Amino acid sequence: MTDVHWWRGAVIYQIYPRSFLDTNDDGVGDLPGIIERLDYVAGLGVDAVWIAPFFKSPMADFGYDIADYRAVDPLFGTLADFDRLLAKAHALGLKVMIDQVLSHTSVEHDWFRESRQGAGNAKADWYVWADPREDGTPPNNWLSIFGGSAWKWEPRRQQYYLHNFLATQPDLNFHHPDVRAAVLDAVRFWLDRGVDGLRLDAINFCFHDRRLRDNPAKPPDRRTGRGFSPDNPYAYQYHLYNNTQPENLAFLEQLRALLDRYPGVAALGEISSEDSLATIAEYTSGSRLHMGYSFELLTDDFSAGYIRETVRAQEARMRDGWPCWAISNHDVERVLSRWGNGNASTALANQLTAMVCSLRGSVCVYQGEELGLTEADVPYEALRDPYGIAFWPQFKGRDGCRTPMPWQDEPHGGFTRGAPWLPVPPEHLALAVSRQEADPDSTLQGFRRFMQWRREHPALRTGAIRFLDAPEPVLAFTRELDGACVLAAFNLSATAAELTLPTLRGARTLHGHGLHEGILDGHRLRLPGHGALFAALDPTHHAGAAA
Repeated sequence: MTDVHWWRGAVIYQIYPRSFLDTNDDGVGDLPGIIERLDYVAGLGVDAVWIAPFFKSPMADFGYDIADYRAVDPLFGTLADFDRLLAKAHALGLKVMIDQVLSHTSVEHDWFRESRQGAGNAKADWYVWADPREDGTPPNNWLSIFGGSAWKWEPRRQQYYLHNFLATQPDLNFHHPDVRAAVLDAVRFWLDRGVDGLRLDAINFCFHDRRLRDNPAKPPDRRTGRGFSPDNPYAYQYHLYNNTQPENLAFLEQLRALLDRYPGVAALGEISSEDSLATIAEYTSGSRLHMGYSFELLTDDFSAGYIRETVRAQEARMRDGWPCWAISNHDVERVLSRWGNGNASTALANQLTAMVCSLRGSVCVYQGEELGLTEADVPYEALRDPYGIAFWPQFKGRDGCRTPMPWQDEPHGGFTRGAPWLPVPPEHLALAVSRQEADPDSTLQGFRRFMQWRREHPALRTGAIRFLDAPEPVLAFTRELDGACVLAAFNLSATAAELTLPTLRGARTLHGHGLHEGILDGHRLRLPGHGALFAALDPTHHAGAAA
């Protein structure tokens, strides 16, 4: 873990602090709770933790609306708590990545409080302000991800301000050099404390089109992607001008120059654009971001063909960058519900983990994924997410994937002795850590076995990837590094599958990964439902199509 390239092929465990462990009985998780469970995280066999925002915030968007980039919100603890967390993680061999939300702040940030007062103050242009049209309407047709216009009227200035997200999350004006300097200085604060990496939220939203041109309309058959159903008007536009502007590339190079002064620190960008794979390739080339991830594997699409073509497309575009993959996070329906089609078995849960952790790239694993948690059905009266409240009942928001971790099979899952900020669903209690610890065949134990086994095969961490021609529902590819070649084949269906592969001379089945194991007989491969096969190959004789 002293390698400055530790992030290549790393498994990064995402912690959502509000829902991890509450130690002061207020119903909300906190930094001391993370500290208390770091031994558990290290025992999973992951390389790093990514901690979602814990900074001072009014919590309109649960920490992604920051009021002070340098302060820990009292809800989560203190700066001293964070320092203790960092020290313990490092003692356990874990790297620590933190969220940085750079494109926007809270309306309660001091910068915005000053900026909104009028056009004559020192921070007047630190946010995106625009005059109304002659009829008083917003300056253009840009829309907020959370619904409605992306412009909010400010009576003090008699102008509108831009908010790509909630109206309480005004966008910073990155065209202003003082804004860029201030943001980089805030990042430097955490680098000086010793963090090992940054997860950059909505990093392609930093710049806007100076001319404020209208976004073009999107035809009805194109209104898909990143969970934006036709119920959300955001899906009605091609978002060409409110994000992903060319000026952002120079800023990323400024950011990278800062990071390079701290050897071993890595930046992971969250990217959602009209062509996210192309943007990731661009943002991770040269001296920009170390890694990028998008929502391509966070959609409802689930098939061997979709996964294969998505990874192939990323590989074809990414020349010198490094991808990162995720199949669950705090913004989307949990993968066992999204891809499980009613099947939330241990076999499927462990197969999905093994599949994503065998792709070329780094991997973000979301808390509870190692337990096989499904999406919680949170009743309307218990919803907290403003996104879900606004779009109920067609879209129930993000609360269902954010319910507290079930540590014990007891009320509230041992998460808190108070009233939890979101309810713990009864079905999650049967998947509690305490129960799975005692079951050698549990999803949790299978997760640990695979992570340990993966460490024994460096090709699965950093090797090149080549896909084999395989019919649905089988996903098959090889990973090759320094003369070692590993075949990975996954049957993504619940029924057994057989296929013929090109002759694989000298193939030797690799055991110990803990999945339902297939059988390789010459060129014939038999896989049980949700099964997998790993085999060592002679790299000079295996056949396959380049990704």
